[in-house]
Amino acid sequence: MRQFLIDTDTASDDAVALIMALRAKDVRVEAITVVSGNVPVAQGTRNALYTVELCGAGVPVFSGADRPLLRATAHADWFHGKDGLGDQNYPPPKMQAESAHAVDAMIETIRANPGIVLVTLGPLTNVAIALLREPSIAKNVSRCVIMGGNPCCEGNVTPAAEYNIWCDPEAARIVLRSGMPVELVGWQLCRFDAKLHLHDIERVLKIGTKLSQFAIDCNRTAMNSHRTQTGEIGIALPDPVAMSIAIDPVIVLEKSSHRTEIECASELTRGQTVVDRLNVGADERNQGMWLEESVGASRATVIWKIDIPRWKSLLFESLSRS
Repeated sequence: MRQFLIDTDTASDDAVALIMALRAKDVRVEAITVVSGNVPVAQGTRNALYTVELCGAGVPVFSGADRPLLRATAHADWFHGKDGLGDQNYPPPKMQAESAHAVDAMIETIRANPGIVLVTLGPLTNVAIALLREPSIAKNVSRCVIMGGNPCCEGNVTPAAEYNIWCDPEAARIVLRSGMPVELVGWQLCRFDAKLHLHDIERVLKIGTKLSQFAIDCNRTAMNSHRTQTGEIGIALPDPVAMSIAIDPVIVLEKSSHRTEIECASELTRGQTVVDRLNVGADERNQGMWLEESVGASRATVIWKIDIPRWKSLLFESLSRS
């Protein structure tokens, strides 16, 4: 059994990603930590507990940072609904969150489980605080799969940035510079053919399990928001795409390792994911921070292309388990 630690700002697509991990046959989720992001941390915690309960799992859930490191809070309830789950009026969960803070739980879980896979689905505030407090935990993480960024393409919260990174760019910079083996799964990978088209949605509903119905219902508001934002019809699922890669790395068809930096100073490009795909920063003729910093300080494996039928097949399989 592979061990996962999941950090999430639980809204509609996060919930589906949690289902995929909780229902995976060869994955044991050691803990779920919640961070402020899509919704306030209390609501995100409630949504995580509800999802865990729906899966019949006994995974502990820990509530964490209620704001970014330096920035004002900026939620995305306009996209996911006020409750983050499409305002479907789900009942409160019977489960309760653990009393420990998410950051403490994260440090303890990583220390106790060398080789654990860390999957992040929201802003990186909890992870950054844990690394600032205990930098040594980085060496215990075998993979750090981050849903975040928009390498070499447009953003979804500003023209330059994807929401998770934009929300707390300082935290993202800390994580990228931590030495953890980061796999960056950008927002663009969930779009176009990778989103759930109307025939995919129909297929999910025909599965007929409580999980398949929930996966579609809680994303109805997000589906409408995505159509308003992009003009695309369907359900875009960035967090489940990232989770599918964490569960089944063979889904990745094209990837490469590059120096990757996060813009923190400019308001115009705040949170931009800057990938040195051509390694021009290593050229001594270039000036500025790319030469001042170690070229290997912020390397990430950037995912460029995925096997779309394989990712959807994994999703359908996860939702078929009642």
